[in-house]
Amino acid sequence: MDVKACGLSHVGRQRQHNEDSYRVDEAARLFLVADGMGGHAAGEIASRIAAESVAEFVAHTEQDDGTWPYAYDETLTRATNRLMAALKLANTRVLEAMRKDSRLRGMGTTVVASLIDGNSISVAHVGDSRGYLIRNGAIERITDDHSWVFEQVQAGMLSADEAERHPLRNVITRALGGALTVVPDASEIDLRDGDIFILCSDGLTGMVPEPEILRIVLECNDDLELACQKLIDCANERGGYDNITAVLIKASESK
Repeated sequence: MDVKACGLSHVGRQRQHNEDSYRVDEAARLFLVADGMGGHAAGEIASRIAAESVAEFVAHTEQDDGTWPYAYDETLTRATNRLMAALKLANTRVLEAMRKDSRLRGMGTTVVASLIDGNSISVAHVGDSRGYLIRNGAIERITDDHSWVFEQVQAGMLSADEAERHPLRNVITRALGGALTVVPDASEIDLRDGDIFILCSDGLTGMVPEPEILRIVLECNDDLELACQKLIDCANERGGYDNITAVLIKASESK
């Protein structure tokens, strides 16, 4: 599969610092969005550490596994194992930074990352930054938020619509830097011609509902940069209460 991608980020209309980070590496076929938290620019540091750490590990394991730092899961592909290990290592790096500098204590970051290998894409995430797949004119969420409200939805205590409007919808239950160990969720999807994947921070999904995300992307007719910009513009028009980051990836049959 051929792949093209684009990513954009904006501080939004209410924040002073952009604590989101992202990666678009078509050569490595690695794509990532991280949404930092912690205040006093610490969130920006956490998300940057995560993005850099994941990219470094993926590059290190491209040709040779080297010293694998975590147990290898034989039920998952090598690409997914690389991605899972990269997120776990990023968690350790965020914790190390806090130990070295007390001013950074309490920082953390969400992350959603994807790695393409041949005709398959691996997606792993921690927190409430989301991944979506647009296929055959429909949008599907391919990540589950690690959040208090999503747990309530799973328990039958809230509906999906109630969760989207709940005042505690931004309370996350998993993040890099939040504990000594972290367990990312992962999925593997076979690519089809025309698939579009979206990785984004909650600054987008908190402002723009999924049907509108779908409409904007489809109306841009494969212009990924225009689609990223229009998604960000729409979030800002709705208030821009948070930093906004979107990465779009399109797969097409090799010519």
